[in-house]
Amino acid sequence: MEIGKFLLVAISLALVFGLVQSFEFTEKDLASEESLWDLYERWRSHHTVSRDLTEKQKRFNVFKANVMNINKVNKMDKPYKLKLNKFGDMTNHEFKSSYAGSKINHHKMFRDSSRGGNGRFMHEKTENLPPSVDWRKKGAVTSVKDQGKCGSCWAFSAVVGVEGINQIKTNKLVSLSEQELVDCESDNQGCDGGLMENAYEFIKKNGGVTTERIYPYQARDGTCDASKLNSPVVMIDGHESVPENDENALMKAVVNQPVSVAINAGDSDMQFYSEGVFTGDCGTELDHGVAIVGYGTANDGTKYWIVKNSWGPEWGEQGYIRMQRGIDAEEGQCGIAMEASYPIKLSSDNPKSAPLKDEL
Repeated sequence: MEIGKFLLVAISLALVFGLVQSFEFTEKDLASEESLWDLYERWRSHHTVSRDLTEKQKRFNVFKANVMNINKVNKMDKPYKLKLNKFGDMTNHEFKSSYAGSKINHHKMFRDSSRGGNGRFMHEKTENLPPSVDWRKKGAVTSVKDQGKCGSCWAFSAVVGVEGINQIKTNKLVSLSEQELVDCESDNQGCDGGLMENAYEFIKKNGGVTTERIYPYQARDGTCDASKLNSPVVMIDGHESVPENDENALMKAVVNQPVSVAINAGDSDMQFYSEGVFTGDCGTELDHGVAIVGYGTANDGTKYWIVKNSWGPEWGEQGYIRMQRGIDAEEGQCGIAMEASYPIKLSSDNPKSAPLKDEL
């Protein structure tokens, strides 16, 4: 009897969680201006979005255009679907400025043409690649995080790489601090963008990076906290770059560990991506750092990368996007093969200055 009650509670919680995480609309909601206003009010309440009266009409017009586009795209024969999410009343320009504003191409212009690292590719001789890989199932990926309105995706991308290789080497999954990188890594510009490779180099030179619990994320630029900076928990020995525009080399790297990559994330379809293999039109003007944590093939034969994003778990497939793999363009879907890198960790030893206990 007690087991039955427990199952009932668990199912009820699951249903409630599902309702919280999803926000659907029907053709009836789009039928008139009045029904659209009602939809907008329900969306605002769902996402606890506050708008003053002077801005509300403008935001409603943006919301209406987004909803109509989502409905239009979902009626097309595409292998992916869109949904109305927390970005519902943001223009695509506003969305790009806030959430795809890492300006990776801009920062690349000021970086040594060697791309940093040690100039080698340690996974070059990896052979017999498996048909699929998913580092989430191997316990090497932490829960999805949210960068907020801060162009710190580069920090989240690099942290995924370090969390992953640390788990692979130590069998301990530790959530690490993006805020330490935002505040203390001087070669990048915090919320104004940066490069994952600079983050890796900083972590190496600093003797490691501390945990999310010790140095929590604030979604804004802050002053470097020296006391927390000097409490490294996970170290790396350096980083390497994946050969550019080579998806086969990228697969070899991903077989061995999660990999940081840069993409063009400004497409309006990506703003509202919900599920499926993303095949949308996007350029190669790299503006967002993410991380590949696996790959596979859909039932229809479409090959894809499993990409961890930093826009929260409500976006996409619980915070992830499957992006088409093996397209004709050598730079890959949205430029995913252009700027890939990963950290190197040669041993399972971690700094002795801070314990790993209670950090999972």
